[in-house]
Amino acid sequence: MTHHGIIGFDELMGRLRPGQRLLGIDLGTRTIGLALSDTLRAIASPLTTLRRGKFGRDAAALEALFAEHDIGACVIGLPVQMDGLEGARAQSTRAFVRNMAARGDMVFLLWDERLSTTAVTRTLLEADASRKRRAELVDKMAAAYILQGALDRLKGLGAAC
Repeated sequence: MTHHGIIGFDELMGRLRPGQRLLGIDLGTRTIGLALSDTLRAIASPLTTLRRGKFGRDAAALEALFAEHDIGACVIGLPVQMDGLEGARAQSTRAFVRNMAARGDMVFLLWDERLSTTAVTRTLLEADASRKRRAELVDKMAAAYILQGALDRLKGLGAAC
């Protein structure tokens, strides 16, 4: 049973139709990084980065992607603090999910995103990406990192379709 649009892995596995994709979301204060799974839900690929604006505009952009790519659910990074507590950013993410869920039947799996941006930034630094290039890539790559973690967990639960 969803709680304000939030589901767990069990409900996610029962909800997805064969071939439906998952959308990974790295929700930042200024941008929304997005990643897309393949139709087998095995591989996450960076998709795009949206510049955040008013909620209605952001929601409409996401809804267009849901329809375009046959998205069955979203995996959204929950920015838990290093001590495991949820601070203001996590509360903001939960509010975003509640507001999106109120617009339709899209559901969200929360994924602990601790260190995802750090890991992606380290990878880009090791690849010697320029500061400008890192800024262009980090959000959608963080979304792919978040989504890949959830895809790997689903595969471990025997949910590959």
